[in-house]
Amino acid sequence: MHYYLVLVVKYRRSVFDDKISNRAKEIFEYIAPNYNITMQGWNHDKDHVHILFKAHPKSKISKFINAYKSASSRLLKKEFPQIRDKLWKDHFWSQSFCLLTTGGAPIDIIKKYIESQGEKI
Repeated sequence: MHYYLVLVVKYRRSVFDDKISNRAKEIFEYIAPNYNITMQGWNHDKDHVHILFKAHPKSKISKFINAYKSASSRLLKKEFPQIRDKLWKDHFWSQSFCLLTTGGAPIDIIKKYIESQGEKI
């Protein structure tokens, strides 16, 4: 099953650039196989990321998301210390997230939507 996930930086702080986004993506790809998850698409805006992924029906998605948020927060703040100046009390991710199943929507349409994020329309 395919899922569409949006993770937002706490208080919508502007922390993402291409370098930080690429590192966050690498962390996602490193952790995902442990939960039978495969990333299908990734893009970012200055204060959030959009992720399309495929998960096995028995995957524990909420546990994966919590593990990812914890690991990525810790590693990104360590590897990019300038991020700390933009955060409030060291919190990186918002506690909430948006997780949707893709349902009957064509995956190509969802990928195009994710790829268009961050662009001025």
